Amino acid sequence: MQSYLGTVVATLAAAAIALFAVGVVHRVIRRVGGRSLLLAELTDHAHRSIQVAATVLAVQFAVRFSTGYAVGEQWRQVLLHLLVLGVIGSVAWLVASLLVVAEDTALARFRMDVPDNRHARRVRTQVVMLRRLTIAVIVVLAVGVMLMTFPAVRGIGAGVLTSAGVAGVVAALAAQSLLSNVFAGLQLAFSDAVRLDDVVVVEGEWGRIEELTLSYVVVQIWDDRRLILPTSYFTTKPFQNWTRTEAAVLGTAEFDVDWAVPVQAMREELRRLVENTELWDGRVCVLQVTDATGGTVKIRALVSAADAGSLFDLRCLVRENLVAWIRDHLPAALPRMRTEIGDAESNLAWQWVRPRRPAGGRTDTEVPDDARVFGGSDDGEARNEAFVGPDEPAESRR
Repeated sequence: MQSYLGTVVATLAAAAIALFAVGVVHRVIRRVGGRSLLLAELTDHAHRSIQVAATVLAVQFAVRFSTGYAVGEQWRQVLLHLLVLGVIGSVAWLVASLLVVAEDTALARFRMDVPDNRHARRVRTQVVMLRRLTIAVIVVLAVGVMLMTFPAVRGIGAGVLTSAGVAGVVAALAAQSLLSNVFAGLQLAFSDAVRLDDVVVVEGEWGRIEELTLSYVVVQIWDDRRLILPTSYFTTKPFQNWTRTEAAVLGTAEFDVDWAVPVQAMREELRRLVENTELWDGRVCVLQVTDATGGTVKIRALVSAADAGSLFDLRCLVRENLVAWIRDHLPAALPRMRTEIGDAESNLAWQWVRPRRPAGGRTDTEVPDDARVFGGSDDGEARNEAFVGPDEPAESRR
């Protein structure tokens, strides 16, 4: 009876000493390493796992050395086996926590709250994917080590190895979809095709990449809905990535107006509008006539913004203000259907009027900068080089 009591006392004492030692070290590190990000992450995220691992390990040693009187007893073997399993599990948790601390410390160097965060988003995507993979590997290894502590499992190891080839083929066929998504997730993480916080257009929906895992991708749509897709979707089907190279993007607002619209006046109004809003990033402000069929003129306003959200609001602002400007100042430019009635001989009045060329009009060679997408400014010239090529002759660019 005294031996059993001594085992209980030794076990409780070992657990108390381990908890006290870990608590003291935790307070010292928190006090000394207040300015160290690594120590701060260590005390915040790894404290509980260190506490559990140290306690289980101390209890295991206490039981082993205080139960010498029961060597060969069944209960001692079962208890020590359970404690060994607990040590393996707690050490695996500790290793996973230390890896998470290291990854969080590395991610803290890359800020996401800056305009140009492309590199930070790429690194964060890769680290998050590696974190999920390493944790899964640690869990698998821990379970494998636990199973190897059972003599029966070690005994059938040879048989398992001989049938591993057939079992591997069967498992691969059964988990083909799962494995394809896992490999697709790794491909996305390191191919830089899509990253966390990228703005994409998928299945006709516009949103941002909210979560990227080894098996699925969560797209947060602009109206706060969530579109969940398998990772293999992004490696097998086309999608739009608006922020792959940079966050700044271009957008259009199109108008169908009458042929009487003064294009230059509308162009100047667009310039005045974007210069008075903080949504415009100052890069592109172009207004062009892109079509003139069906009794109307199609005018496209091309503007730029620092990010996709600002661009959406800027496009809506351009539409709202230009529609109001045409309605209030140029009602003759509103879309209309014309009907002309001639005399008995089908002669129309306009056929007898000699057309007059307006005096002082702009010549065909005087193209304003805000009427050109590929040229007229540094950004337009860069776009011209990107879509035409620097080796093309000047005549082929026109």
